[in-house]
Amino acid sequence: MSRKIWLDGNLVEEAEAKISVFDHGLLYGDGIFEGIRFYEGRVFRLREHIERLFLSAKALLLKMPWTLDEVCEACLVTIRANALQDGYIRLVVTRGVGDLGLNPYLCPSPSMFIIASGITLYPKEFYENGLEVVTCSTRRPTPASLSPQVKSLNYLNNVMAKVEALKAGAKEGLMLNEQGYVAECTGDNVFLVKKGVVYTPPVSDGSLDGITRQTIFDLCDELGITIQETSMTRYDLYTADESFLTGTAAETIPMVKLDEREIGDGKPGPVSLRLIEAYGQKVRSEGTEF
Repeated sequence: MSRKIWLDGNLVEEAEAKISVFDHGLLYGDGIFEGIRFYEGRVFRLREHIERLFLSAKALLLKMPWTLDEVCEACLVTIRANALQDGYIRLVVTRGVGDLGLNPYLCPSPSMFIIASGITLYPKEFYENGLEVVTCSTRRPTPASLSPQVKSLNYLNNVMAKVEALKAGAKEGLMLNEQGYVAECTGDNVFLVKKGVVYTPPVSDGSLDGITRQTIFDLCDELGITIQETSMTRYDLYTADESFLTGTAAETIPMVKLDEREIGDGKPGPVSLRLIEAYGQKVRSEGTEF
């Protein structure tokens, strides 16, 4: 069955979902996006994702012609049109059609499209046994260049790091900032567990303040698990008792080896597994019904 794509206010067949070659999202990566999961008829933290989309737009001086409620409803309409109960939404806003110069003010109107589909980021066995990760030489850009909180369409930094990881035989790559501190992985936030306490880098070290990351803070509070933000180096991960990664697409997944060094005993740890189970329960019991 052909997918239905929401494109600038209309549902169109996948083959008809087209943008101009003069769109600045294509020409310059001038745009923003969100990835959102839905489970068993509920969209998890839909409003939080769309609020973040609008904040990214504000940071880029990209004036949204839709209200927050209209964008939320457009996501629900797209899911219903594709008769899905579980899956992933990719929502993209571009600067729109302009000329071949950089000037964004020559783009009279932004464009938005929404895709609802299935997604499997990692094979099932990696969720059960954990990921092996390598450190990439590609560094995260400094926040002085572009805030990591802006989910822009220019993901080349992450793509090149992902290429490094794949070339090294790993499914994911760890990225450091210019000071050598852990920022995040190519698409996931990083957590470690030491003596029962959960730690994650502050967003000021170059990571996105992910919605799943925020959910882990909520779960730790609910479960009575201490969680702290702290700058960390690779040494901290090498010598951790446990580690796990989080992201909307990846959900929560254990990391059991970094740069050929086993983390803990090289198996998913009890705190990680407890949080992974709690996360699975939360996303299937909360959210916007469609």
